[in-house]
Amino acid sequence: MAATRPPETATVAELHGAIQTAFGWKDAHLYAVAGHDRAGKKRIIMGVDDGDGPAGTELAADVRLTELFDPHSPGLSDLEYDYDFGDNWTHKIEVVGPAVLHENTITCLDGAMRGPIEDSGGVGGYANVVAVVSNPKHPEHREAVEWLEFVTQESVSKFDPAAFDLEAINGQLRSLAQRFWPREVTTADQRAVLGPILWFLNEARSDGLPLTSAGYLKPAFVKRAMTELGWDDEWISAGRVEVSTPPIRNLREHLQEWKLLRKLKDKLLLTPKGRKLVGDPTALWDFLADQLANPDTDAEKIATPLLVHWELTGDEPPYGLRDQVLQAALHQAGLRTRSGHGEIPLSWATDLYYDVNRSLHRLELWEGISWGRSDQKLSDAGVKFLLDVQSRWDGRNV
Repeated sequence: MAATRPPETATVAELHGAIQTAFGWKDAHLYAVAGHDRAGKKRIIMGVDDGDGPAGTELAADVRLTELFDPHSPGLSDLEYDYDFGDNWTHKIEVVGPAVLHENTITCLDGAMRGPIEDSGGVGGYANVVAVVSNPKHPEHREAVEWLEFVTQESVSKFDPAAFDLEAINGQLRSLAQRFWPREVTTADQRAVLGPILWFLNEARSDGLPLTSAGYLKPAFVKRAMTELGWDDEWISAGRVEVSTPPIRNLREHLQEWKLLRKLKDKLLLTPKGRKLVGDPTALWDFLADQLANPDTDAEKIATPLLVHWELTGDEPPYGLRDQVLQAALHQAGLRTRSGHGEIPLSWATDLYYDVNRSLHRLELWEGISWGRSDQKLSDAGVKFLLDVQSRWDGRNV
């Protein structure tokens, strides 16, 4: 059960998003909400493009929740939410009254059991799946296990139908609420996201950064950078030469790609743009968000929105499918090898994923440092930054 304190603009589509998140579903099917509004009029609302639904239905994104119920009059305007018209996951939504919550939040108060697996055949079908995978002697056990592992991309040994993680669900709902109703970017947000970049630019601000004869940052600087940026415990290296310290090398390379630093003889110096932005975190935030929103290559223009979406929603495909999804997106966009005939190799999609991912990791978007981990959680400031990047694609075909 989800309790909300939404703004006056909260819509049925946003309620649908909260239910999907709480149940762990992927919004892969049609849905409808039926009920009576505060004036007693019957309303049928669907999450389809305007004009595509049956006659008399309304578009979910256009209907505010406050049209359908009054939180101070519980029990008068219950709603029915139906998801996936094949499996028919039907929910009764009962308005029980107002709750005291922080503004613009969505909170799960309690629950039991994990959300059913999508496409499992509805209530009866899912119950059958649970029974079959729990019984190794069942004649359909192997087939059911293979299906479950394919759909969830997890080992059946990790599947627990009774599992319910209230803290994890509320973390996901909190992130969803941030995406629905983003708050203003603060100076603290800017400092959090831009920390390593601002530190590096400030170090080069006065007289530049000396380089070795081979063109690398000097070991003493690399060692100090790792310590002052708090990365020592997260990246174990035998030495502190730049070539074997990817966090520093990648940061320096990106600052040069973004034309904030330039190499002149035996030093790295601030460019005119870098000198202008180092003392203005607001302008630097805007500049870097625009850089990510407008990558140089066609392939990056396909991959970057995908990776940003995956980070914001937590819906990145499993490792075994991720690169295939990216490869398919490149192919669907019409990208081919330079000969114009061959499809983009999977290895190219893999390299592209890591290139874009490295660009994101030059910013402090996550809670704490966790190089190479797949369970990173976006910070509030990181969500704001990626939403800013995403907003710059609005109205464009990407």
